[in-house]
Amino acid sequence: MQDVSIFWEEGGQACSAVWHSENGIAVHKKVVTADDTLTADDAYHLACEGTAILWKGDFQNARQLLQALVRRIDKPSKKSKRAGKRVDKSADTASKKTAKDIFNQHRLIQSQRARILGMLLIQCNQDHTISLRRAPDISLACAEAYGAVSHSYVVSLRELLGVVSAHEWRKNGLPILADENGEPVFVHPHYGVFSPVRGEYIELICNTPLPKALEAESTAFDIGVGTGVLSIILAMRDVQKIIATDQDDRALACAKENIALLNLGSQIEIVKANLFPSGKASLIVCNPPWVPARPSSTLEHAVYDPDSQMLKGFLAGVKDHLSPEGEAWLILSDLAEHLELRTRQELLSWIESAGLVVLGCIDTKPKHPKVFDDSDLLHFARAVEVTSLWRLQIHHK
Repeated sequence: MQDVSIFWEEGGQACSAVWHSENGIAVHKKVVTADDTLTADDAYHLACEGTAILWKGDFQNARQLLQALVRRIDKPSKKSKRAGKRVDKSADTASKKTAKDIFNQHRLIQSQRARILGMLLIQCNQDHTISLRRAPDISLACAEAYGAVSHSYVVSLRELLGVVSAHEWRKNGLPILADENGEPVFVHPHYGVFSPVRGEYIELICNTPLPKALEAESTAFDIGVGTGVLSIILAMRDVQKIIATDQDDRALACAKENIALLNLGSQIEIVKANLFPSGKASLIVCNPPWVPARPSSTLEHAVYDPDSQMLKGFLAGVKDHLSPEGEAWLILSDLAEHLELRTRQELLSWIESAGLVVLGCIDTKPKHPKVFDDSDLLHFARAVEVTSLWRLQIHHK
């Protein structure tokens, strides 16, 4: 928990609690208390002007209020509708926007949306319970996400619902493939650990022929283990020894739990490291963040890689950790290329500078819902996105 307090007045008394935000939102300076008498319109106006609302009414009504705020944010105003009728006049201006401009606009819209929706706050007790009418028991979900705390704390309702959702993912699991008997194999994502919901890259790891070097030395490295999904697939493909690394403690704990649940501990070792463990391997796999942009919070580190630092670090280190005839598998989307954030030539130059050659590139098309959502501002890029498994090897002169 952050050791920062949030202050408000209630019944003429000054009150405070610890402020918590996984998204790194600074503590709110203007806070009012509100209950079921607050209208959605008034709540929206307060949030837009930067006043946070600490909820004291019925918990389920707070959830409904949050949904009402979502509708007000996402519903075009009369002013924007009138502007839409004049779209022909502004078409020339819009056409001058680059793909990068549109991406930055998308991030700004998402940031503003998150700021407004994050203004509705809930106070949790030291044992992670909530003292509101019809409040569910979320103590286990919060304990999993936040750990033990020693003080009451205030958190946004939006984040709290995300914690509850993550708990359900962790409890129920996510099917990633079928075992030899046709039974589904599950991973259980933890809060703050990227969920492998993009099944196309899992299929690439499942179906790409393993390098022959594994026959002589059956050792693989998984760089950036996350939930452990890639290590689990390699283990089920009979790779005998897999060393998986990550720097994030949540990811390390998550991977260890998933590996233990599947009884794969004898094949997979988890190591806390920046990119590579010591030694060499016949196969090195890495699925780095795909978009070279700055994350706005720790929760976005699995999506955004500032200046492609992890990607470039991985490529630069392969030569020192790959056996002479082994392969490095890089899982990467070309979304960044369509958003003009990275060029294909830049990627190829980094591969060449790292002393590597491309043995092949296996492509697949994403199937997630946003590919087909033409209302999405980034649809132009998502509609043509390709996810690839790059087979790399050390260049032998």
